[in-house]
Amino acid sequence: MTQDLWHFDPDNLAAIVLMALATFACRAGGYVLFRQITPSPLIRAILSYIPGTLFVSFVIPAMLKGGLQSMVGAAATVAAMIATRNISAGIGAGVLAAWAVYLFK
Repeated sequence: MTQDLWHFDPDNLAAIVLMALATFACRAGGYVLFRQITPSPLIRAILSYIPGTLFVSFVIPAMLKGGLQSMVGAAATVAAMIATRNISAGIGAGVLAAWAVYLFK
C-alpha cells in the first residue's frame, strides 16, 4: 500500500499556520516588552543563559533516547566544535559519525 505524500489536509495547514503565528507572537512580544522596560543587569545576565539551557534541555533527553548513534554523533559534534570553532564542521562531523554508526551497526 503506498501513501500519498502530497495529500492536502486543511487541519494540518491550520495547525502549521497557528503555530507560526504563536511563534511570531512570542518573539515579537519579547521585543515589544523590552522596548517598554529596561531590564536590570541581573535580569540581563539571567536571560543571557536561557538559550543554552533550553538547547541542552531538548538535546540531552533526545540524545539519551537515541542510543549509541546519537551519542557518537553528539560526541563528534562537540569534538569538532572544540577543534575547529566552526559550526558547519561540527554539524558535518556529527552527521558523518552518526551515519557511520548506523551503517556499521
